[in-house]
Amino acid sequence: MLFQIRYKGDGHDRKQAEIFIDKNTGDDIEEYAVVLNSENKLIGHIVFHEWYAPFKTWEIGWVFNNSYHNKGYATEAAKAVLKYAFEDLKLHRVIATCDTENTASYKVMEKIGMRREGHNIRCVYIKGKWQDEYFYAIHDEEWKK
Repeated sequence: MLFQIRYKGDGHDRKQAEIFIDKNTGDDIEEYAVVLNSENKLIGHIVFHEWYAPFKTWEIGWVFNNSYHNKGYATEAAKAVLKYAFEDLKLHRVIATCDTENTASYKVMEKIGMRREGHNIRCVYIKGKWQDEYFYAIHDEEWKK
């Protein structure tokens, strides 16, 4: 399976990758490393965790190394996580959010079958300013179609 982790700072060194993998091994995984099999290289990561229990709703998100953007890796990895969510975990709903200026991210959401449910105005404070977010979701019946 594919899956990278973004750490504070710009670089991703081997030690940071090892810490990430150790932390996300076992039954309580919330972040999945995306490894490009052909290069055996960590290229991104998928975050996947409960959103508001006990409603069987989880949140998905992703971060990929810029060198691997626009190659379909985020879409492939996110689809695999949705398959796991609906077919194995039997979840009811999966949500995702992104900055309204992050076109690549919301295009992935749309490619994996999510629909835009909202536009939250000035809801997150990032890098010294309030920014807008899009809110996307897909539920189990939509996944089955």
